[in-house]
Amino acid sequence: GKNCSLLQEMDVIQKQDENCYCYVQNRTIHLQYLWSTLQIKVNSREKFRFEPISEKNNCRNSETVFEFAACAVQILWKPETCTETFLSIKQYGEDVCFKIQPFKIEPYTVRVKREMLDGKLLFLFVAGIFLFHFANSLSRSAKFFYLSGIILSALALLVFVLLTLKRFIPRHSTFWILMSGSWMASLYFIYCFKENMQWLWSEHRNYLLGYFLAVGITSFAICYQHGPLTTELSITLFTWTLQLTAFVLIYCGVTIPQVAYAVIAVSLCSKGLCYPLGAACHIARKMKHHFKSKKLVFKYLTEEEYREQGESETIRALEELRSFCRSPDFPSWIAVSKLQAPHRFAAFVLGSPHVSPAETKAHDEQYGIGSSFLEEQLFETRAQPEQDEPANSVHEDEENENEMHTQTPFPYATELL
Repeated sequence: GKNCSLLQEMDVIQKQDENCYCYVQNRTIHLQYLWSTLQIKVNSREKFRFEPISEKNNCRNSETVFEFAACAVQILWKPETCTETFLSIKQYGEDVCFKIQPFKIEPYTVRVKREMLDGKLLFLFVAGIFLFHFANSLSRSAKFFYLSGIILSALALLVFVLLTLKRFIPRHSTFWILMSGSWMASLYFIYCFKENMQWLWSEHRNYLLGYFLAVGITSFAICYQHGPLTTELSITLFTWTLQLTAFVLIYCGVTIPQVAYAVIAVSLCSKGLCYPLGAACHIARKMKHHFKSKKLVFKYLTEEEYREQGESETIRALEELRSFCRSPDFPSWIAVSKLQAPHRFAAFVLGSPHVSPAETKAHDEQYGIGSSFLEEQLFETRAQPEQDEPANSVHEDEENENEMHTQTPFPYATELL
């Protein structure tokens, strides 16, 4: 029933009497304000009372259960008394009104500033996306199970205690009644903690750290005693709980509800499409294997390719032999006791060639160009056709020359090498 001052961006208002202020939301949707918030800061040298004003004075007019719970919390919530307070307003939320009541005649300042990228909203949105898509794997992780128990005990201590004492409650109806009451009390506690988080951290930091440390250690000990989830039903329920929590984080992480609904719908569709896509890939693999040709393809090597592969494979095999001889598993003393020239073997292991220069020279003299062995082979191949079939000598010589120019097929050369 009062005329409240309307707040705009970049406003700096100084007053010393009691007054109410309102910020009216802009109903035009712009995507650049997806993670944008409006920060309102009120400070003074003397204490004042900050009292939020709800537009719905009667809780019976609430349309949903969440609106009724929020209205009930507003009734139970006492006005805050402090010298400095902050208020964060989402871009496309409800209109916000509050009243400032100074206890003494002392000026106070109201500053309005826009934050285009709120890190808290962006963190909640990214965390929700990550939690939804990795809920199945996280629900099977023992470390994440312990972490979830610590977070649940810190934020909803009554719920954690009730889950721990579930075996001592004989009736399921009694358990669910107590669980409902514990969740309502925990939500009220979370709301109070969120509203006074900055004040609690600045004034009672030691008590807050002591509470989190004591509750965290106790909850970790209880979760470690019970052990991680083992049954498939409990893992499935934990996965669904994580996915619902992810939806809440996505909804709270953006300022435009329509965008949150669209992201949730796309996430559900992408999760549901994995089954038909997996089935299609499996059918494609089966069809490809079915229609694949089973005809063997032979590889024909030329004489030059055959010689090159032989040299390269010989070098590789010698290097593998050197590496094996240098390894600790090689029985060196047994091998040395059976060798005729251990010094030569040691030189080979250290990198010397496996054939000495004298042996190479002797091999070239015996089997190289102009050697006695090659001459014997040539004379034997010429003398034998002359003794057996003198009439067809010219014809066979032409066939031998043609065969020397053709490629030599090696069907399994690659496998043997």
